[in-house]
Amino acid sequence: MSETAKSRAAALAHLRSHDFAKGDPIPLPLTMASIFHTPGAEAGFDQYGRYDNPTWRAVEHALGHLEGAQCVAFPSGMGAISSVFFALLKSGDRVLLPSDGYHATRAMAERFLNPLGIACDTRPTPTFLDGGFDGYRLVFAETPSNPRLDICDIVAVAEAVHGQDGLLVVDNTTMTPFGQRPLDLGADIVVSADTKAVNGHSDVLFGHVASRDADLIAKVADWRSLVGGIPGPFEAWLVHRGLETLEVRFDRMCSTAETIARRLKDHRAVSGLRYPGLEGDASHNLARAQMDRFGFLISFELASEKQAEAFIDNCTLIESATSFGGVHTSAERRSKRGDAVPPGFVRLSVGCEPVEELWQAIEASLDKVTN
Repeated sequence: MSETAKSRAAALAHLRSHDFAKGDPIPLPLTMASIFHTPGAEAGFDQYGRYDNPTWRAVEHALGHLEGAQCVAFPSGMGAISSVFFALLKSGDRVLLPSDGYHATRAMAERFLNPLGIACDTRPTPTFLDGGFDGYRLVFAETPSNPRLDICDIVAVAEAVHGQDGLLVVDNTTMTPFGQRPLDLGADIVVSADTKAVNGHSDVLFGHVASRDADLIAKVADWRSLVGGIPGPFEAWLVHRGLETLEVRFDRMCSTAETIARRLKDHRAVSGLRYPGLEGDASHNLARAQMDRFGFLISFELASEKQAEAFIDNCTLIESATSFGGVHTSAERRSKRGDAVPPGFVRLSVGCEPVEELWQAIEASLDKVTN
């Protein structure tokens, strides 16, 4: 972690202390209110729960601190992604999406943007620069992509997109601001499903949009207020609590994932292993250039659907579940979710368990299903 990132991490838990009065609670209070006391002029005060809330304002402040940008919170990652499309696009615009990224983003575009006259094209992440970006109002990248963990060059994509007067949006869900900061690399907007590692405890849905362009983020915030796509105060409170331990959790998860990936690479049952931190990985050099950590996700293939399911089900320290980023290690056979991957493809989300105990459980399950 860079010294600047360490400074951001150190300050994160103390952001609210600058405004403390004597006797104020140090932990963030939970404000459950749809209305506020506003006699006389209302400007500058909370008025109505669809417009603002002190609890999610604190979360936005914390996320904005990590992103180095203004932030708008949403009740889910897809809520955040949808807000960017609907707030910034109009009929006749063209959008480019990754063909190998999160499937729900493509499904939303096909079902709801196309009927509005917004054309949506797709392109694989490894060759995202090929073909250029002429005519695209908005280019949406996901790097590393989910679930294959391919990477595109954010700096190069940003320069090419801006050369055609387009906007670059980067989904940074798999990395968090402690692993990668796309806005530093030229992206106009970053989106994230904070349901995953940011919250980290698999008990809430949440998302955010961040940008250093005041006009863009104002449009997103206005769309949220008018549509009503707001986060709940309790969910915001949970995410704020999760944020305070994100740096510690993310560091542990990434370090453990690097060890597990190296050992998986040498296991006879495993093929097609992808982890950006491995020197032999196709994305390693680019990952070193634009990422601060290599992440906690690993993907690999086993010989068959049956073998992959048995490996996940038999491992005592793996939870069989969709999503990722929790304190518990989890895994999923992604072809059953419709991803274009082989039947034995496994996405492994490394959690916070002690590394040797976790590896022993993984190795034992692999050995059992392959013997």
